[in-house]
Amino acid sequence: MFILSQQAHVFSKEKIKEMKDYYQGSIIDTPQGAVFRAKTSNAVITAYRSGKVMFQGKSAEFESIKWVNELVDEQKQVKPISKSKHSLAPPSTLFNDAHIGSDEAGTGDYFGPMTVASVFVKKEQIAKLKEIGVQDSKNLTDTTIKRLSKEILKLDITYSLLVLRNPKYNALKARGWSQGKMKAMTHHHAIGNVVKNVEGSYEGIVIDQFCEPSLYNKYIASEQQKSALNTYFITKAESHSIAVAAASIIARTSFLKEMDKLSEEIGITLPKGAAQHVDKAIARIIREKGYEILNTCAKTHFVNTKKAEAYL
Repeated sequence: MFILSQQAHVFSKEKIKEMKDYYQGSIIDTPQGAVFRAKTSNAVITAYRSGKVMFQGKSAEFESIKWVNELVDEQKQVKPISKSKHSLAPPSTLFNDAHIGSDEAGTGDYFGPMTVASVFVKKEQIAKLKEIGVQDSKNLTDTTIKRLSKEILKLDITYSLLVLRNPKYNALKARGWSQGKMKAMTHHHAIGNVVKNVEGSYEGIVIDQFCEPSLYNKYIASEQQKSALNTYFITKAESHSIAVAAASIIARTSFLKEMDKLSEEIGITLPKGAAQHVDKAIARIIREKGYEILNTCAKTHFVNTKKAEAYL
């Protein structure tokens, strides 16, 4: 008989976001007040909005130690950690100067690809972008996002848009790549494309932070790559950088177009997100089109693939 153990630790919002990415394929029903809940062979991991993370199961300590070892200071906290800057946070003056911004879309959606856009904004273009309504895309409807994307591109903006479609995404996952590494490498290549075309006429690069900068650099170093000079990371970058906001709008528009295209090819409207309605759609697709078609339109490692079995 196994003896269940329990571990509780407090982590930063950035670390919890990284953990959610790490456990994406193992996420189960998330309780109210939690960011995510995942189940592995070692434990059930529940991360709360307060910053507290519970590890419960026969090997809870083993599961928690991989995170605690990276953040010894956080292990000692008894209350939520206040936001703190790392050494690669951008200077506030950068947002009013010429800079490159990079953001992604589709990473939390079961269906559809991952899209990443990097945008170079000149100092004199900042006011115009704000004037036409460019802002944090989370505050905009999909219709407004599509319209703004067209207006942004009319301004002769230098940008790079990369689409990691589902067959390639699933192949990389099968090779052992985490979604975090896919995001890091796609951001890296998109930024590289822009840097080549602006010839150093920018003051810095801002990435909407989806993991710790050290982990980002570790991901790209594993593929013999390194970040460009003056690359910075900040959470909620869309609310600070007009370049990141523009990149988010372009990436989101691309994701929406890809979803429309996939829906037409499959003959079934593919829902966004990864909630219960998605599980039901997966079951319908399997019944009507067969299991293998999921590889062409979905991120099959998401737990939704397993959960859909209840509706078959």
